[in-house]
Amino acid sequence: MRMFLLIPILLPVLAGVLVLALPVLHRRTPLRLVSGCVFVAELAAVLIADSSGVILTPALSLGDNLALMLSTDGMGKLFTLLVACIFAVVGFYAFSYLTHEEREWQFIGFYLLTEGALMLVGFAGSLVTFYMGYEMMTLFSLPLVLHERTPEAVAAAKKYLYYSSFGALCGLFGIFVLTPALTSAGFSAGGSLGGEVGGMTLAAVFVMLLGFGAKAGMFPLHIWLPTAHPVAPAPASALLSGILTKSGIFGVIAVTVNVFRHDPAWGNMLLALGVITMFGGALLALFSVNFKRTLACSSMSQIGFILIGIGLVAALGEENMLAARGTLLHMMNHSLFKLLLFMVAGVIYMNTHKLNLNELKGWGRGKPLLMVLYLPGALGIGGIPLFSGYISKTLLHEGIVEYAEMAAETGGAAGWITVLEWVFLLTGGMTLAYMGKLFTVLFIDRPQKVHLTAKEKKRPEKGIRKSYMSPLSVVTLSVVALIIPIFGILPGLTMNQLADLTAPFFGAESAGDIAYFSLTNLKGSLISILFGVVIYLAVMRLLARKTADGQREYLDCWPVWLDLENSVYRVLLEKVLLGAVCGFCDGLADRGIGVMNRVFFREKSEDYWMEKGMTAEKLRKRLRIRQEQILTSSLSFGLLLCAAGMVATLLYLLYWR
Repeated sequence: MRMFLLIPILLPVLAGVLVLALPVLHRRTPLRLVSGCVFVAELAAVLIADSSGVILTPALSLGDNLALMLSTDGMGKLFTLLVACIFAVVGFYAFSYLTHEEREWQFIGFYLLTEGALMLVGFAGSLVTFYMGYEMMTLFSLPLVLHERTPEAVAAAKKYLYYSSFGALCGLFGIFVLTPALTSAGFSAGGSLGGEVGGMTLAAVFVMLLGFGAKAGMFPLHIWLPTAHPVAPAPASALLSGILTKSGIFGVIAVTVNVFRHDPAWGNMLLALGVITMFGGALLALFSVNFKRTLACSSMSQIGFILIGIGLVAALGEENMLAARGTLLHMMNHSLFKLLLFMVAGVIYMNTHKLNLNELKGWGRGKPLLMVLYLPGALGIGGIPLFSGYISKTLLHEGIVEYAEMAAETGGAAGWITVLEWVFLLTGGMTLAYMGKLFTVLFIDRPQKVHLTAKEKKRPEKGIRKSYMSPLSVVTLSVVALIIPIFGILPGLTMNQLADLTAPFFGAESAGDIAYFSLTNLKGSLISILFGVVIYLAVMRLLARKTADGQREYLDCWPVWLDLENSVYRVLLEKVLLGAVCGFCDGLADRGIGVMNRVFFREKSEDYWMEKGMTAEKLRKRLRIRQEQILTSSLSFGLLLCAAGMVATLLYLLYWR
């Protein structure tokens, strides 16, 4: 049984290697047959694996706390089950989406490798094992973002690589500093720091938070999310939002549970980061005019909800049952919502090759099936009763109320927690507002007037409606769309059972019957709905639209100066780091290379080239362009090698010690 844990990890990895290496598997029929069998086998293997907490420790170790360990605790079982289900659904959906795409075999090959890496993350029994899977997942998922190979896809892939590599470096530093201080290497140990928490340990944990938060899309390292999602293929976007960001969240949860299980200061810091991420993501989504970018910003906002739950788990201490369940269930729910919504976006893009909301107006009119498939995701993520998002958001809201009562009883400042509660409800309303905007654009607004060619005018509209979605796409979307209301209507038989699996991991008690549909809990949902109606009417209908040439257009009202990447990060990178530090080092290198050239190679001087007719301005421009090309090309390649090198170094150290 112990060695059985290796099967769901190695099976997709070996299949991915074979798909990439064997030309016979590049053909569509054998490719889909092999990968489809792997998806089904993975799901079966995860279902068979028990959740008794069995530990497998191979002979790769730097000591008791630096060892490759696999575990089947409840949290890992639920995470891997979520991974297996999402990869199976998205994989079968990808068969339809990639029908007219090139290099389908390449996408499927790296897709399978990514699934194997995520299985290692889920079954990780130690921080070292978690990091191994986390880093390999980054490397294997990069080609999924890059698949289209357009200039926008290349730029988004580089940004994804930059932030992921930064997060990996932070995680590696934190692991090697923190792990020796733990009394046990296992995740299930909980609160297992030996002795007092020193300054270096605190610094390591904070750096790890930045590293895992970068992958999750936490503020202020969320920049890659709105960039990568719009340009990646829809199956890749569904994975990025649905499950890859959850690997970062899994890391934050592991650090919180193992180090700061009952630490209010750590919890309050996560609450602050969660509020900013939650509200900021919703604000970005409100003003976005790109369909997939809106969903990406929404992912950032929902990650904020989950971070608030993790913060409550630490702040509430032994009374964290509601917060722990809400965190876990919203983590699962968000994966389902974004899986469904990004697949709907993929259907739209396959037919229109457009994502701008002004160009998509009215495209869903006369397509009731698409509307029925869209609504569970939109209503679920908005927290509407009878959909699964209501259950998890209600638990998180009750956790906030419980924390406010605890603060009042202990004489703490409960005022800011009340503010947190209202921001929580307000952001829920903002979620409904931007999901309502997408619904209005697709199914209510009338299409823009366009000049059709004679051939397009003769094309029968009825035929277009029949073929806009393949039967395989209908099946995969319907399965996910059906799960969301079932979970929302029958939480006691479904969601409660799943949450009970993770109770030991969080150190929380199993819950009995929770009155999800009591008037008190319904009140919070009603307040968010009222906020949503007001925000939609005031912002979406009045401020974020204009009428031009008799047609209404949606506006991107986000101020340019609030773009963190261009206003802050690029300024610091180019002017401070590259301009000052790298400029100084470059000057030293230039002098050294100049001496070597004069001594050994006798390089032609600038005067020589100017005598040949090249002006000084042209020479400087040529050198500057060449330097920029070298920088941009070598930086991304260097980060890629750095990420691979960290994995190789860790394996080397583990093996030879």
